[in-house]
Amino acid sequence: MRKEHFYNVEMNWIGNIGTGTSSYSAYKRDFDISGTDKPTIPGSSDPAFRGDKRRYNPEELLVASLSACHMLWYLHLCAEAGVVVLKYEENASGVMQETEDGSGFFRDVTLNPVVTVSETSMIETAIDLHKKANEMCYIAKSCNFPVHHKPTIGI
Repeated sequence: MRKEHFYNVEMNWIGNIGTGTSSYSAYKRDFDISGTDKPTIPGSSDPAFRGDKRRYNPEELLVASLSACHMLWYLHLCAEAGVVVLKYEENASGVMQETEDGSGFFRDVTLNPVVTVSETSMIETAIDLHKKANEMCYIAKSCNFPVHHKPTIGI
């Protein structure tokens, strides 16, 4: 039997500024994401949709989830392959396209990891493991859009 893993978060809308959703401009889009014994993540909608730019929006959280999942699989695979990663940084980006009805979809996400390994002999394997990490990432496998990778590896 395959293992199943269950995930729960609490979502709390904190944007009622007096009259609830009595009109489109009568409420804030702010919310908090929390979980047992975990720090709160402040959220809102994208500023293009009346959100607070100081809070994470769902689109950013999706890109962050893809980036984090890829990184964790990548580090795991490097450890198994004997590639010693000393540093991993990422500047991930996604493109969401709006549709005529006001909804939208992600067209693609690009991960741009910058990885430092301990020896020059590890660079080729370090580059190759990004493809395997993408194949293993639970989040990327669940998306209906491409997740591109443009890694930079150095020592």
